[in-house]
Amino acid sequence: MRTTTLAGSGAEFGVVGLGCMGMSWGYDQLGRDDDISVSVIHRAIDLGCVLIDTADQYGPFTNEELVGRALRGRRDEVVLATKGGLVVDDPETFASHRDGRPEHMRKALEESLRRLGTDHVDLYQLHRIDPDVPVEETWGAMAEFVEEGKAGAIGLSEASVAEIRRAQAVHPVASVQTELSLWSREPLQDGVFAHCAEQGIAFISYSPLGRGFLSGKVSSSGDLPEVDGRHRTPRFQPEAIAANQAVVEPAHRIAERLGVTVPQVSLAWVLAQGENVAVIPGTKTLRYLEENAGAADLVLPKDALDELDALPAPVGTRY
Repeated sequence: MRTTTLAGSGAEFGVVGLGCMGMSWGYDQLGRDDDISVSVIHRAIDLGCVLIDTADQYGPFTNEELVGRALRGRRDEVVLATKGGLVVDDPETFASHRDGRPEHMRKALEESLRRLGTDHVDLYQLHRIDPDVPVEETWGAMAEFVEEGKAGAIGLSEASVAEIRRAQAVHPVASVQTELSLWSREPLQDGVFAHCAEQGIAFISYSPLGRGFLSGKVSSSGDLPEVDGRHRTPRFQPEAIAANQAVVEPAHRIAERLGVTVPQVSLAWVLAQGENVAVIPGTKTLRYLEENAGAADLVLPKDALDELDALPAPVGTRY
């Protein structure tokens, strides 16, 4: 599998990783099977999808415990990434608040390490910047984690160019994790992606399949599990789902033309944006994991890229 690296750390990983959130949080709350999820993580490692991404928020906490269980005896084979800085207020509604205080980040990392069963993570990310705490203060505390060997590198999630620059003035930013997909192109439009490319910062795309919509398997709200957080999001309301078929239909045509799948087309488009890009699609099934991994080396022809670049904007906001 083609690889990329974390800026400044030397950690190398396949451009298709594994987002573990959905195994414990957010999607299909009745369909959880930790044993299957462990097998998916093991197979991901075998396939070269070694960037394993989690967060203390997911569950909360249970996803890190699951990942820690899966990595027993295989910790050295992965680039392990987790996040802190979002505190869950209500697991049923997913309501959370931001806490970027240095003392909170230190406690959060220590507890993440305990749950993950390791003495360090390869990438520790600020899940969201706390508007009540200067990013320099949060980032300075996280830089101490690198100095102490508890984090190989540190990254940001959902940050603006100005915020990235402020953090860079304190300590190198190894990665920026932000949603990027065929229906979420904000990083290409607001300068974040260009800044990361110029600075050699790894760009990690979460939800590269549009929370499953860009798999081509969601044509109505009835296609979602009964207990699923997507029912609360604007883009998954019935009228929006119907309108947003215009975003995914061209991917269907291209996939049929190339003899690949719609998810592979969707992931390949994200990966085509630059050499510093990695995607972390989430899945709980071996079939879809292997399908996603197959996108790593799919090169879309120019006519397909042009058609995908011209897709209409989606109906509904991300959150």
